[in-house]
Amino acid sequence: MSGRPLYVETTTRAPVAEVWRRTQDPVAHARWDLRFTRIDLDAAGPTPGSPRTFTYAVGPVAGVGVTSADRHHADGSATSALRFRCDDVRSPLREGRGYWRYVPTDDGGTRFLTGYDYTPRGPADRLVRPLLGWATAWSFDRLRLWVDEGLPPETARRNALLEGVLRVGAAALGAGLVVAAVRTPHHRLVPSALRCRRQPRPTTSREATP
Repeated sequence: MSGRPLYVETTTRAPVAEVWRRTQDPVAHARWDLRFTRIDLDAAGPTPGSPRTFTYAVGPVAGVGVTSADRHHADGSATSALRFRCDDVRSPLREGRGYWRYVPTDDGGTRFLTGYDYTPRGPADRLVRPLLGWATAWSFDRLRLWVDEGLPPETARRNALLEGVLRVGAAALGAGLVVAAVRTPHHRLVPSALRCRRQPRPTTSREATP
């Protein structure tokens, strides 16, 4: 693996159980996560937390993976870890691994965070890695809008497209409006990668690497 590992964190008002449900179900996951168009999870193992294999697709490119650790902790936090691989030469990612952590907050919400890294394919990782970081953060904020505001991911995407068209239109009207289009904060019902934390916090007992 090369490059700096990716990290994204968001905080929602929803409890851990709700965030877990929206992220562990493969159909729900594919709805909010910009990085996937389809996820198929194989049947559960004989015991809770048993490894499960899955396939995923990003448009016409498909890969495989395995969930290596799903577990609920006594303090109310939870962790899900995975490894993945893609043999399709069109994918900029060869293989990788990552985790999701769900940490309950004092007010009943959830800090939902991820860290992952991968082995790149080809020389374009200087472009691919920041794009993946942005896509992950944008998707996490879209998930937050779903669980906190009840905004379906599909509606959030339409809101983002509409806002993007308006910003481009404003920028086309003059140089002064270009600055306004860039600096104006996103509407609260439009996902924004800028709302997510991109650097890890100091490690606590709840967040030890799986």
